[in-house]
Amino acid sequence: MNSQRNLLLIALVFVSFLLFQQWQKEYYPTAQPQQTTLPATTDAAADLPLSTATAPPLLSTSHANHWITVRSDLLAVTIDPLGGDIIQAQLLAYPRSLKDPRPLNLLEHSQSFLYQAQSGLIGPQGPDSQTTGRPLYQASQQHYQLTEAQDSVEVPLVYRNEQGVEFRKTFVLRRGDYALEVRYHIDNTSTQPICFQLFGQLKQSVDLPKARDKGHFALQTYRGAAYSTSENRYQKYSFSDLKKTDLACSTQRGWVALLQQYFVAAWIPEENHPYQFYTKNLPHHQQALIGFQGEPITLLPGQQQTLQAKLWLGPELQEKMATVAKYLDLTVDYGWLWFISQPLFKLLKFLHRFVGNWGAAILCITFVVRGLLYPLTKAQYTAMAKMRLLQPKLLAMRERCGDDRQRLSREMMELYKRERVNPLGGCLPLLVQMPIFLALYWMLMGSVELRHAPFIGWIHDLSAPDPYYVLPLLMGLSMFLIQKMSPSPVTDPMQQKVMTFMPAIFTVFFLWFPSGLVLYYVMSNLMTLLQQKLIMHQLDKKGL
Repeated sequence: MNSQRNLLLIALVFVSFLLFQQWQKEYYPTAQPQQTTLPATTDAAADLPLSTATAPPLLSTSHANHWITVRSDLLAVTIDPLGGDIIQAQLLAYPRSLKDPRPLNLLEHSQSFLYQAQSGLIGPQGPDSQTTGRPLYQASQQHYQLTEAQDSVEVPLVYRNEQGVEFRKTFVLRRGDYALEVRYHIDNTSTQPICFQLFGQLKQSVDLPKARDKGHFALQTYRGAAYSTSENRYQKYSFSDLKKTDLACSTQRGWVALLQQYFVAAWIPEENHPYQFYTKNLPHHQQALIGFQGEPITLLPGQQQTLQAKLWLGPELQEKMATVAKYLDLTVDYGWLWFISQPLFKLLKFLHRFVGNWGAAILCITFVVRGLLYPLTKAQYTAMAKMRLLQPKLLAMRERCGDDRQRLSREMMELYKRERVNPLGGCLPLLVQMPIFLALYWMLMGSVELRHAPFIGWIHDLSAPDPYYVLPLLMGLSMFLIQKMSPSPVTDPMQQKVMTFMPAIFTVFFLWFPSGLVLYYVMSNLMTLLQQKLIMHQLDKKGL
């Protein structure tokens, strides 16, 4: 059995899987919008969750001149006083790209793309269910800034309806925190009871503008909705799923979110209160939303009520998200091998604390992984060596048994048992290495800590491809050396040609892989060469 041939074949399956994913995107794309420009007015009632009121459609108009801006040490958000929605949010610590130092836009309100965090009170007397439109809140100032002497900044918005009921909506941004607090205080100063329900939702354009959709097949990550409930700790709900069926589930704990590579927006309602999670497709505007809706609350005259929810707007920082809401850290898209990727990332962070460079930490984790796999690698080469010694006996056995396959199988098993050889011994390390390779791929693609993380020289972003293709070429060269040093039983000329060209083929594929992953593979190949030479020297001493 040729370990390098099997490794290449398994890698081919992996790359074929990525190609199939991209083929699905190319030949079965989502529907393209008929127009890329958002209308000046939108049907706000279609955006809101179902309510007990029977209000006619509400028209929401732009109040750009009255937008409220709030700036903390990490966030810069823009609030529309009409409804009190967050329509823009910038992450001040994260540039848009290596060449564009401007803060990254998470929430956005532009002509080609819309992404908003909406919240309000619906119901018979909820201000977001009034026939006159969504409430127009008043603020004491238009600009808020977190000063060096403050730990938090509060943005109070006030709306009083015709019956005299006061609705106070307050946004709280804290220093060093991506989790905003959205608090409602309702004071029923009217003479009648009022009924309302709290809701929060995230609305986004389904299709990205062409200028922003620059993904390569090797760099595709999940973009869509997700949620967590009391019964289901983490569940994705893609835009295609959302177009087919609306989500409707009840829970007393959890969150709803919209995910993209490295960043997430999530509503987290208070625990131990009944909520309905829902989704809605808005095909007319090519938008989709996911949100939560609380139970109806009746407030008698003279009574007051306070409701609140948290809104995470920021990078997928696992440790911090885990403290905000249970299972929110699972929004980091590690794929179906998350149970391997998460421990690997924790190990990577541990090593980074000592070396101070993410590229160096990847080199260290390569030594650790290859070191742990060394016993399996040694068993693999030992099994291969024993199988080579048995080749003459197996060849004679095939000639003796002829077409009697049952007899041949029986005698081969007896031979393996007598010689204490496991014919599958050479496959086990390969079966173990491939999930680790895939888990590392998803870890490097999903960990925001590696975004724009430099290594040395020309490598300024370990999450992006090598701009000069040095690492992919080194990977191809090391793969070629492993192939040449590995004894091969292949005698068919066509198979030999295919095996000869495999390093070149995979070099081309790796041109677009994250440089951090290619760095791992280069170092892994170098360690494979070293281990192979050491093991073969030991086997030669034993006469194998």
